[in-house]
Amino acid sequence: MRETKSFLSAVDDDGVCTVTLNRPKRINSLTFEVYAELRDFFRHLKEDAPEVRAVVLRGEGPKGFCSGGDQHDIIAELFSRDMQGLLEFTRMTGALVHAIRTTRPPVVAALHGVVCGAGAVMAAACDIRIAAPDTRIAYLFPKVGLSGADMGAAYLLPRLVGVGRASEILLTGDWVDAERAERIGLVNRVVPAEALREEADAFARRLAKGPAFALAMTKRMIEYEGHVDFTTAIEAEAQAQAVCMEHPDFLEAHEAWKEKRDPRFK
Repeated sequence: MRETKSFLSAVDDDGVCTVTLNRPKRINSLTFEVYAELRDFFRHLKEDAPEVRAVVLRGEGPKGFCSGGDQHDIIAELFSRDMQGLLEFTRMTGALVHAIRTTRPPVVAALHGVVCGAGAVMAAACDIRIAAPDTRIAYLFPKVGLSGADMGAAYLLPRLVGVGRASEILLTGDWVDAERAERIGLVNRVVPAEALREEADAFARRLAKGPAFALAMTKRMIEYEGHVDFTTAIEAEAQAQAVCMEHPDFLEAHEAWKEKRDPRFK
C-alpha cells in the first residue's frame, strides 16, 4: 500500500488498484499537494505499473467522494498570485484530469455523497461511474464566479450527457442527484449505498481479468476517435485491431475457446 497525506493506494492479487482519497474531515478536498500527487500517481500507472490492470477511485468518509478544491488551502492562496501563477495552477489541475483520462488501465469511480467542482471533473474523467443513491454532483464553478469550463469539463460533459444537458449543468452549477445522473448518463448505474464498494470492486475485477492490452487500446481509440472523421476512425480501428491480433492474448482467447476453459490473458 502506498500512503500519502492525501490518498491511499493498494493493489490486490487480481491487479485491481484501489485509490482512496483520504481527507474525510474536508470531504476529501484537494490541495496543491493533492493535485500534484494524484497527477503523478496516475501518470505512473500509465507507464510504470504493468501489474495494475484496473483502478477503483473512491473517497473516504460518509460525506462524499470529493468536494473539489480546498477553500482554505487553495482559494486564499490564489488571490495572491499573478496571471502566471494562476495559469500554473490551472494547468496543474487540468493535468490531473488528463492523467486520469489517459492512464492505461480502466478507471472505475465509486461515488457517494458530495461530488463537486474538481471532484466532479475527476469523476467524469473516469471510464465508469458507479454511484450510491445519496450522490449529488455539481460543477460549481459559476457559483464562485468562474467558468464552468474548467479542468476539461466542457470536453468531457458533452460526451457523457450531450451538449444541451452539459450546457445546463455547466452554466448553472446546479446539483444533479443520483437518479437524474443515471437517467442522463452522467453515471453508469446507481446501487444501494451498502453495495457501492462491492459493485465497484467487482466491475474493476471483471475488467482486470480481461485482456489488458486490448482494453488499453479500446480506451485509446475512444479518445482518439472523438477528434476525427468517420473514414479516419474506420482506418484507425483497422490498424488498432491488426495490432491486437498480433498480441498473444488473441491466440490465448482462441486456445481457451477450443479447450473450453477461461482465457489466461497476459
